[in-house]
Order: sequence, then structure tokens, then C-alpha cells
Amino acid sequence: MNKKIAAILLSSLLAVSFAGCGLKSPEPAPTAPAAQAEPKTPDEPAAPAAEPEITLVYAEVNPLDTIVGQTGTAFKEKVEELSGGKIKIDIQASGVLGSENDVLDAMLGGGGTIDMSRISAFALTSYGGEKSKLLSIPYTFVSREHFWNFATSDLAPEFLLEPYENGSGVRGLFYGEEGFRHFFTVKPITGIEDLKGMKLRVSNDPVMQGLVQGLGASPTVVAFGELYSALQTGVVDGAEQPIANYKSNAFPEVAPNIILDGHTLGAIQVVITDEAWEKLTEEQQNILIEAGKHASEFNRTISEEAENKVLEQLKAEGVNVIEVDDITPWQEAVKDVIATATANSAELYQQIVNMK
Repeated sequence: MNKKIAAILLSSLLAVSFAGCGLKSPEPAPTAPAAQAEPKTPDEPAAPAAEPEITLVYAEVNPLDTIVGQTGTAFKEKVEELSGGKIKIDIQASGVLGSENDVLDAMLGGGGTIDMSRISAFALTSYGGEKSKLLSIPYTFVSREHFWNFATSDLAPEFLLEPYENGSGVRGLFYGEEGFRHFFTVKPITGIEDLKGMKLRVSNDPVMQGLVQGLGASPTVVAFGELYSALQTGVVDGAEQPIANYKSNAFPEVAPNIILDGHTLGAIQVVITDEAWEKLTEEQQNILIEAGKHASEFNRTISEEAENKVLEQLKAEGVNVIEVDDITPWQEAVKDVIATATANSAELYQQIVNMK
């Protein structure tokens, strides 16, 4: 047998031997199946994006312990409660952002430094809120109930939205009041005749200036933040404020005589810039509206009680509080001011008067 045949026989014997022992060539490891993504329903909505937190800066001229300060706090707390903390109200109180006119100028100037503010209704006269002037006409509201009859009437929203409709850049959210406004003076007084010739501080408001002139005094425009020093240094002889603001701003220290003439009820509005309002979703806007209703009712509940409490404190502290038994001479003194200020809105004004 030659060598070639022997090699073939040897190879055949080895192959049979391996097969008998069960040996196999190694098989490749199985490949794991690729993960299959769940099919997406064609019209399945995308998950809603979480609303970002929003902070609205709210300006208040007076301290937080005043009626209007407490009203602002009630609004803040309700907004933050209803929004689950997603909308925060940053109240900048005690006039740190300037007077009401400074604040309105900043709000209308844009830029978003001030989003909201509590404003005296008459301050809106020069900012597209001509109707709001009617709320500060002397001796219009004979009682708080009279004011709230207006504030909850179908007529009231016209006044809130007038600045927006006139394109001024702000809109009103809700009403409140800070009590009847009274004159206070450095020197003792006993009645209306003692105001003649006095320099009485007023804001830059034609109705208030006309009122002071009608009483025989000299209207003197002084920024609210400078009023304390103006009284202290003799720049002015007196001014006018609601009772709670009179005390909270320490005016009794320099002008300890207050005469309860109640020439106007301090009607207020809380306003927001259109710029801030339009950045809110409809749900967020509704939260502000709902919180405004709550704050307005809170204001209505506390105002008279707070005012009476402060009045008793003033008397106990030795402030000379002069009661006015007959308001007729005061009304007569300013009747021409009333006629002039309401001439262009006589019918609308009469509707307010008739709500008492």
C-alpha cells in the first residue's frame, strides 16, 4: 500500500471516531432580537408641557398693614393658592417703586419692571380712565354701601376696561376702597372756615385741586413720598388721606389734627399691564380674575371695621379728631367743581348717584 492510500484511510477513520464521540463544530451564539418600539397611535396627543412659574411685580404706595396693603396680600395669597404656587405675586409696598403716577408711567412705558398695581381711581384719569374720575367727585358716595352698589353693578366693568379699550396699555381687574378721605392739618382747626388760606397737599389731579380751591385753600402738588417732610418743614399746612393711611404713614406725628369731612370715598382699582396679561394663558388669567373677586370681597369685609379701629386708636393717642355735624357747607363750597367735572358725563354720573 503506497503512502497516498494510507493517508486517505487514516483520515476516514478519524472522522468516524469524532462522530461516534458526539463532538460537533461550535455553533455561533444566537443574536438577541432588536427591541421593538411600541407603535404610536397616529392621533395620540403629545404630553402637555408643564407651565413655567411666573412672578408678577405688584406696586403698592402704602404699607402692608393698611387696608389696601392687606387687600394686596389677600390677592397674592389667593393667586398663589389657586395656581399651586405657579403664579407668584411680588408685592413691593410702602412706595418703594414710586408714587402712583410714577408707577403708572413705568407700567405704560413697557419693559415689564412693574406688572400690577393698586391705584386710586382718580389717578387713572390721565391714563385712559376718564370714567374713573367720576368715582372721586366730592361727596358722590354717601356711604360704603352706595359705593359697593356701584362696584357690583353692570356698569362697573365699563370703568375697569376703559383704559384698555382706549389703548393705554393697562386694564382693571377688581375694585376696592380704602375708606373715606379727610383733611388733616399741622395747626388745630375747628371747621371748614379754618382751611381758608392753608396750603394743602394734593396729587396732580384737577378734581382734587378744584376741591381744595373751592374750600378757599391753596392746592400744592407734593409727591406722596415727600409729604411727611413737607408737613414737617412747613412746605404744606395739611393734606388729605383715608384714616388708615393717615396713621400708617405716621402723619399724626407732624399733623395731629384731622377733620372728618369725608369728601370722597377712596375708590381703588387693581390694574395689570396688557403686556403682562397677554403673556398669561387663559387658565392663568381666570386665576387672577377669581383671586380678584376674593380680594374685593375681603376688602369690603375689613374696610369699615379697620377704619373704626384706627380712629379709636388715634383718639386714644391724643390726635385732635373733629367731627362734622353738617356737611352742607362743604357740599355748597364745591358745587361748581362737581358741575364742571361731570359736565361731559352728566348722565353716567347721575346713574352712579342714583345707586345709593
